[in-house]
This record gives sequence, structure tokens and C-alpha cells, in this order.
Amino acid sequence: MKVLGAGSTVIMAECTNLQFVSPFAFEAMQKVDVVRLASLSDPELRLLLPCLVRMALCAPADQSQSWAQDKKLILRLLSGVEAVNSIVALLSVDFHALEQDASKEQQLRHKLGGGSGESILVSQLQHGLTLEFEHSDSPRRLRLVLSELLAIMNKVSESSGEFFFKSSELFESPVYLEEAADVLCILQAVCRGLIKNGERQDEESLGGRRRTDALRFLCKMNPSQALKVRGMVVEECHLPGLGVALTLDHTKNEASEDGVSDLVCFVSGLLLGTNAKVRTWFGTFIRNGQQRKRETSSSVLWQMRRQLLLELMGILPTVRSTRIVEEADVEMEPNVSVYSGLKEEHVVKASALLRLYCALMGIAGLKPTEEEAEQLLQLMTSRPPATPAGVRFVSLSFCMLLAFSTLVSTPEQEQLMVVWLSWMIKEEAYFESTSGVSASFGEMLLLVAMYFHSNQLSAIIDLVCSTLGMKIVIKPSSLSRMKTIFTQEIFTEQVVTAHAVRVPVTSNLSANITGFLPIHCIYQLLRSRSFTKHKVSIKDWIYRQLCETSTPLHPQLLPLIDVYINSILTPASKSNPEATNQPVTEQEILSIFQGVIGGDNIRLNQRFSITAQLLVLYYILSYEEALLANTKTLATMQRKPKSYSSSLMDQIPIKFLIRQAQGLQQELGGLHSALLRLLATNYPHLCIVDDWICEEEITGTDALLRRMLLTNNAKNHSPKQLQEAFSAVPVSHTQVMQILEHLTLLSASELIPYAEVLTSNMNQLLNSGVPRRILQTVNKLWMVLNTVMPRRLWVMTVNALQPSIKFVRQQKYTQNDLMIDPLIVLRCDQRVHRCPPLMDITLHMLNGYLLASKAYLSAHLKETAEQDRPSQNNTIGLVGQTDGPEVTREELKNALLAAQDSAAVQILLEICLPTEEEKARGVNPDSLLRNVQSVITTSASNKGMEEGEDNLLCNLREVQCLICCLLHQMYIADPNIAKLVHFQGYPCELLPLTVAGIPSMHICLDFIPELIAQPELEKQIFAIQLLSHLCIQYALPKSLSVARLAVNVMGTLLTVLTQAKRYAFFMPTLPSLVSFCRAFPPLYEDIMSLLIQIGQVCASDVATQTRDIDPIITRLQQIKEKPSGWSGICKDPLYKNGSGDTGSMDPDVQLCHCIESTIIEIINMSVSGI
Repeated sequence: MKVLGAGSTVIMAECTNLQFVSPFAFEAMQKVDVVRLASLSDPELRLLLPCLVRMALCAPADQSQSWAQDKKLILRLLSGVEAVNSIVALLSVDFHALEQDASKEQQLRHKLGGGSGESILVSQLQHGLTLEFEHSDSPRRLRLVLSELLAIMNKVSESSGEFFFKSSELFESPVYLEEAADVLCILQAVCRGLIKNGERQDEESLGGRRRTDALRFLCKMNPSQALKVRGMVVEECHLPGLGVALTLDHTKNEASEDGVSDLVCFVSGLLLGTNAKVRTWFGTFIRNGQQRKRETSSSVLWQMRRQLLLELMGILPTVRSTRIVEEADVEMEPNVSVYSGLKEEHVVKASALLRLYCALMGIAGLKPTEEEAEQLLQLMTSRPPATPAGVRFVSLSFCMLLAFSTLVSTPEQEQLMVVWLSWMIKEEAYFESTSGVSASFGEMLLLVAMYFHSNQLSAIIDLVCSTLGMKIVIKPSSLSRMKTIFTQEIFTEQVVTAHAVRVPVTSNLSANITGFLPIHCIYQLLRSRSFTKHKVSIKDWIYRQLCETSTPLHPQLLPLIDVYINSILTPASKSNPEATNQPVTEQEILSIFQGVIGGDNIRLNQRFSITAQLLVLYYILSYEEALLANTKTLATMQRKPKSYSSSLMDQIPIKFLIRQAQGLQQELGGLHSALLRLLATNYPHLCIVDDWICEEEITGTDALLRRMLLTNNAKNHSPKQLQEAFSAVPVSHTQVMQILEHLTLLSASELIPYAEVLTSNMNQLLNSGVPRRILQTVNKLWMVLNTVMPRRLWVMTVNALQPSIKFVRQQKYTQNDLMIDPLIVLRCDQRVHRCPPLMDITLHMLNGYLLASKAYLSAHLKETAEQDRPSQNNTIGLVGQTDGPEVTREELKNALLAAQDSAAVQILLEICLPTEEEKARGVNPDSLLRNVQSVITTSASNKGMEEGEDNLLCNLREVQCLICCLLHQMYIADPNIAKLVHFQGYPCELLPLTVAGIPSMHICLDFIPELIAQPELEKQIFAIQLLSHLCIQYALPKSLSVARLAVNVMGTLLTVLTQAKRYAFFMPTLPSLVSFCRAFPPLYEDIMSLLIQIGQVCASDVATQTRDIDPIITRLQQIKEKPSGWSGICKDPLYKNGSGDTGSMDPDVQLCHCIESTIIEIINMSVSGI
């Protein structure tokens, strides 16, 4: 008899001939069912005696009458059993004294070591342990067994949990087995730590097997605790064999045969769960079990494999051979087939078994036997019914064949697999139509075939792992035979392409439809250029699939469009440059947007989904971008792909679609961001920041409030009624105002039908007497329409605002005309220049067309890039000159754009100048600057401020503000425009307006030194005048340094200029010196010295003349020496204007008078503290 260590439990080694407590007896004892206890046999009752005797002797907590009757029955049962007396004697000892002696002995053994022969529980033994046990009374027997147990427990603690053998004379004797068992039951009723201290792999050691057997017998005694023990096994990752054994015991007790068994679920959960530790632990159990030389029926692994095989064979349609029926036999008996179908109730269980075997072989490394491989192949090649579960089973079977090609080892088995694959191809359409599953196994077959043709074995491995739902190691070399079968026998490349085109598109394709779809197959075929190689047209299929889409967007759609565009523009091979796919036709594209183009109500006439329209828009924009990017490559092709016409692009509501996509960003994935990128590149005029801000206002909370105020009257107004109201504007404004106010409550898409009427009548609004409220409402409606149909709206507006000339037919401009020449926008009716609401619209269009022109010219340059190649070939090839024409064309384009922008700025600045009528009314263009200064100046009178405010309340001032805002945006976007405009120059009367009204004018400080250095006198004058206003507006250190430079330059020019040029230069620039002193008082000394120097030069030139200039020079010296005495002299207007000496027409004399006035103004400014 051996005793098991590695735990605080004693277990009998040889237990094959022992009797154990049955589940019936255990349940009866657990529930104290006296009737069932009375029905037990004597051997079964003997096992329960210690518990029953203790129950009969101890005082019960239950004092009821029923328990008293049950106790009498228990005593009656015990009265006839002789062994009860010995058990009563064992229970009668002094357990308190026994516990104290046991504690002392434990301490003694711990100090002296387990090998010590001393014992407190028992004195020195005179005879052997068995004889002592036989001759001892009950108390001594308890002490003997307890002493032996303590020795074993001490040995366990010293062994650190390792398994060991120890001979025990007491437990080896079968004569005293019952008495020893009685003592054990009394001493230790509960066994703990068997699982926690058990081996990680119980099948590898005798101790593990004994521990497994013990717990297995305990669970058989109480089956209700088996699953809890199994859960503890998995949690601790110990005793895997016990977990499988308990599952086998539980599976045998299951009544259902059709469902997935508990064994399949348990093992699948271990191998396919998310706990990597459990997966590794159980995989090691499988691998170690296979490494043993021979597996016997007692092995838990063998029992598990046998049970799984029995379950597999139990659901096979028929036990059939792999012999293939000859073709002649099939022709003779077409209605007879040896392939009987898999029952519908077995399909789910069959799929679970296949996944389990895949996990066992792929993750745990199970090597199937010949019998297992044969039965697995029969199950995989069976034919399930056309149900969703059947589709899933076929997909799993196919992937398992790819993953474990070693299951097919004989020619007969290989032929069986080929026949089954052929059946899959034939029945694929039927399965898809009957089962209702869009993602059928036909697409997977096609996809695998394409991967094999393109030698993308890693993609096949990923596909297999994804379908099986597990990551397994598949060597690419193991797919070589399957590749040969697919590419040469079943799916040749031509068959694949021809079959793919005939595959129906997926209806309502969206991300909700998972699995492998026809779109995956078409995508791979496009990547491998199979369609162009075999001259198969795929355009119609792609177009139909794009039309059959919905949200949420399927992730494969955008890659499909990209690879399709590449197949249109890039030949399949250099040897065949014409092997390309055909693009989608313009008519097909227009049909997608039917109901949107005509301006009708979109929700009523929309035939295709918004997803389809956005995808087609993405296709067009990507196609055009790719066409420009591959211009040089396409130049060598005889049949070049053509760009889509501008008329087509004009009819597509790009901005409306982008706005729709913005509200569906979550459902469209990356489509919205991709469209924005393409739009910013190809249509920058549709990406103006102001438009996005305006859209936020239109689609925000205010829009919801307006919808709440929307009445039936507002909905009932038709475009015809609006036209009639506009016709009545000369007589009455009430009706048109009422309709326009109601239209402001409509959404942008609902306003589209009114766009043509609204724009065509804008010219009438230029007449005098039209209320400002009507103009502002029209501006508001125009801005709302601009968010959905900007390009079409701009063209209609430009044509409507043309000047009306009698007997001259107005030209109707197109979108292309306006992109080529954006300045057409400014050739509108002159009355627009003094109508701020319409001028705001005009400036918005001008900004858009300037941006559109840049994109148009850049695209045109790329399209015609190859026109210079013949000239390059005919010229002498010099190193570094091959790109000469390209660079020249780019420079010419940039020069044209710069001239275009500067011309627009100059026209806008000219508009800011008051007309003759406005000058007659006293309007001054520099009123804004003077008004700002008057606010700063404390000495300004209230009357002056009121006059400034009056000047601001006019249409010219509002137009000037709008223009300055646009110029600010243009200068910020491209500072070179500001430099070019100021090098060209403009009327100096506008300098106060531009400097004060354009915040970005401070950038002029960077190039004013360069402008002053120009040889032209006019540019130097303009630079100094501009600098004087900038110094007042931006009194910065940088301004001070530039002003000091300007003063030095003026001093230098004084010495080199002739008399005529000196007069022409200093007369307009002397007032600028006053601004320099006002902004920077440290320049006072330098400027005063410069003025005196200028006066002296002038005086020397007129010294020979009869007119005496000395009095003026004398006054200048006196003013410089005693400025305080002259501080109030400038208040005299006659003196300030030099009226005392204005009779002289001599330039030097006039210049001297101007110098005197300048000095006095500076002195007066400094004395007054400004």
C-alpha cells in the first residue's frame, strides 16, 4: 500500500477493488432521507456508518417531531450493525486532550525533523504498527492513525509540494482498512488543496493520476459539484485531465444527442477563449499526451479523442467510402447519388466539431489518426441544406481543407475533394438565393482562386484564420497542391474573370453585411489586372454595385474605386498599352444625380441613395486628380482616357453632396474626409472658410427655431408667385418683402427652386427706392443657396448683374468663361458698387473665381505639359536645360495669376474712390482715418466727431469696409499680392483708407525699404506717404527704423535731385514728416535739420533772383531756435497756407513756404502734447 503526498490528504493507492459511495447514497445522506437510507444495502450502508453514528449520538439542532421520528429510524438501522460499537467507542474519546497532544507533536516534529522517531501521541511501540493497532483500544487507535498522518504531513511540507512515495504498514493491511477508514472519517472529514497543490499536467505523473482519480470519484459521488470542481481546475490551470474526465462523465449523462455536447463546448472554450494562459496550459496537455509511446484506454486524452470521434461519426450522413462513382455510372443513373446530405439538425453541431478539430490541430498540435482524418474528410465533404448554418458549415469545411491539407493524402481523397469543390461552385447561386445570406461561400471560392493566381498565399492564410476565428500557423508550402488544383483544374484565371462578372452585385451593400462578398473578389481581380488581361469589361458591374449601396459605408468600396481608376489609367503591361478598363460614361453619372440636378425637391425625386451619389462623386474627383497626376504617362498612349466635360461637372451638386456627407460622417467612415481632400485640391473655391462658417450658422440652433416658425403660407409660395412679386416692385414692395421673409424659413435644399427667379431679378433691386430690408433679405437667401449650389448660383448671378445697355444683347457667360477671366465679375452694373448687399455677393463671387482660376490654370498646365516635348527634342540637348519649357510655362502661369489678382485689387481700390457726384456732396475717402484720429485726439470738437459719423453712414463707406475685408484676406493668403499692388501704386487719397481698414497692411513694412530704393520718383513718393500712415497706425520699433531710413533717404535725395525733381519730390512728401514726428518724437531733431537743409538749398538756388528769400530763411532759423514763440502761429489759416508770399510762382519759393508751414505744424503738435 502506497500513501500519496503533496497535500494534506491521505488517499489509498490501490482503489480498483474498493467500494465507493454511490451518488444515490450520497444524496440520501446529504438530504438525510431516512427512507432512501433504509433502502441501501449493507455494504453501501457500511460506508456511511461514521456519519450516521455521529448523527445519532450528537444533540440535534432540529427539535421537531419529524426529526425525532427520523432519528428513531436511524437508530433502528444502526442497531443491527456490529461495527457501530467500535465507532461509538472512537467517538467517545477526549478529543480536547487529543488535539493538544497532536499540536505538541506537530511542533516537536517541526523542530527535530520528519525522520525523528519520538512521539507524544503514542509511546514507544513494542510491536509493529498493525499489531499495536489490533491490540489497542479506541483512544490509542486514534492516536496511532493521527501519528502516522502527522508524519506524512511533515514529509509533505519538507518536499515542497513534490510527489513522493512512503510505505505505510497500517494502510497497506486490507484487514484493518475499514477501521482505519473510520478513524480517517472522524479525524479529517474534508480534503482541501487537492486541486490547488496538484500538478499542472496530471497525466505525466503517478501522483497526478492518483489525485485525478480521487477527485473524479468524489465528483461521481456528488455529480452536482462536478462542474464547480471543473471550473476550479480551469481557474488554477492544474489537473487538465481531471477537467476533461469530469466533462466526459457529464457528457455521458446528457440526454440530448442533436445539440453541441458539453465536451465540444468545454474544449473549444479552452482553446478558443481569450485567456492565453489557459490556452497554453491545455495545449501542453494535448502535446504531452501525444508524446507518450502508447495511449491506453485509461488515458483521459484517449477517452476524449474517442468520444469526439464517436460524436463526429454519429452525425455523418452515411458511412461511405472515398471511392468515386465512375462517370459512366452517374450518366446511367442520374437520379442516384452516393452523397446523402447532412441533416439540418446536425449542421450546427458539425460546424462546432470542425472548429474544435481545427483548434486541436492548429493550436494544440493534435496529430489526427488515420481514422480521425478519414471521418473528418467525410464530414467536411458532406453536403448540408441551403440554410445560413449550411453556408457557414461549407465555409468552415473549405477553410479547414486549406489549413490542413494533410487530411487529403490519397488520390481517391483528392478526387473526392475536387468533386466537392465542383459541387460548391455549381450550388453557390442556389445556396445564396435560398438561404438569404448575401455573403456566400461562392465569393470565398472566387477570392481564394484569385489569391492563388496572384500567388498571395499570405492573404489566403489570413482569410482562413479570419473565417475559422482563430490564429493558427499555416505554412505557405502546404498550399502548393491546393494551388495547383485551383489554378489548373477548377478555376483558371479566365474562368475566374468570366465568373466574377456574372456574380450578382450585393443588394444594399453596407458595413452591416459581413463576410466575403463579390466586392472582395472584384477588388482582387482588379488589383491583379485580370479583367484587362482577358479583355473582360468590369465597368458595368462596378457601376451597378455603386448604385446598390447604403449606409453605413462598406470599407471595401473606396479601395475598389481607387483600384478601378488605376486600371483605367494604367495599362496592364508595357507590351499591351491599350489593355485598360473603360471609365463610367457621363450619361450613367448623370442618371445617378437625377432629381438633384434639376433643382426639384430632392426627397421626392431621389432615385439613388445619398451613398451612391457620394461614391460616384468620389470616383469623378479621384479620376480627374489621377488623370492630371499621370499626364506624362498617358501621353504615350494612342487611346488616351478623356477627362469628364466641364458641363458634366457643372451639373453635379458638389457642395450639396458634401453638406449631406458632413451630417453622415459616422456612417460614411473616411469618405467625407477623402471628399474634402479632393475638393480642396481641385475645387478650392468650394472650400472658402467664410462659407463653412456660414453653413454652421445655417445648420445650427437658429435653423431649428426657424423650422418651428415655418407656416403653411411660407410653404405655399411658388417661384411663379415670387416672379410676380418682383415684377410689382416699382409699384409696391410689400408682397415681395412678405414672400422673401417666408423664404428665409426654408432650408437650403428647399430654396433651390427659387434660385433662378431670385438671381434674375437682382437687376431690378438696383433701382432707387428699393428698401434696404429687401436687399438684405436677398443677400441672406443668396448666402443660404450658396451652401448647396454655389457654382450654378454664381453663373446666374453674374449674368443677372450685367450692365443693361440698350440695343446691345447681353452675353451669357458660362462657368468656364468665369474661371478663365474672373474679372468678368467686376464688369457688372456700376450701381452694384454702391449697393452694399449686392456688392457683398459680388466680392464673394470674385474671391471664389480667383481661387477657381488658380486651380483651372494649374490643371490646364498639367494637361498640356506634353505639348512642349517636340520642341525639346528638336532643340540642342544641353545639360540642365531639359526642363526649360516646363519652368517657363510655370513662370508664365504665376505671372498671369499675379497680374489677375493685382488687377482685381486695383479695380476694387478704384471703386473705393468717390465719384464726382459723391465729391460734390462732400464725401472724403480718408474720412475713416480722420475719424479714428478724431477719437484719439482729445482736442477734437464734438462737431468734428459728428461730421465724421455722418460720413460713415453712407453706402460708399460700407462698400469700402467690404472691400477692405476682402483685400485683407487676399493679403494674408498671399503677401506677394500686397507687395505687387504697392509697387504698382494707387491713388494716395486711398492710403488713409487702406492703412486703417486693412489689418494686414503692416506687412508693407517689410518691403518699403525696397520700394524707396526704386529709381522712379513716383514710387519713392508713394513709399514715403504709405510709411507715414503706417507709422501712425503701427507705432512699432520696426516702423521707427524704417522711418529713420526714409528721413536719411530724403536727405540724400536733396543733394542729387534737380530743381524740378526736388520740387516734385518734396512737395508731396513734406507732410509725411509731420506724421513721422507725431508717431516718433525722437525723430524731431533729424526732421527739423532736414527741413532747414531743404530751405537752405532752395534759398541758394534763388539767390541770384531779384526776389529776396532771406526773410523766410531768417524765420526758419528763428523757429528752430525758439519754437515756443511760434507755437500758435499755425492757427492763422492765412499764414498756414503761405498766403503772404503765394504770389510767387517760383518752385523754390513755394517749397520754402511749404517747409515753413510744415515746421510750424510740427512745433504746434509738439507743444500741444500730441
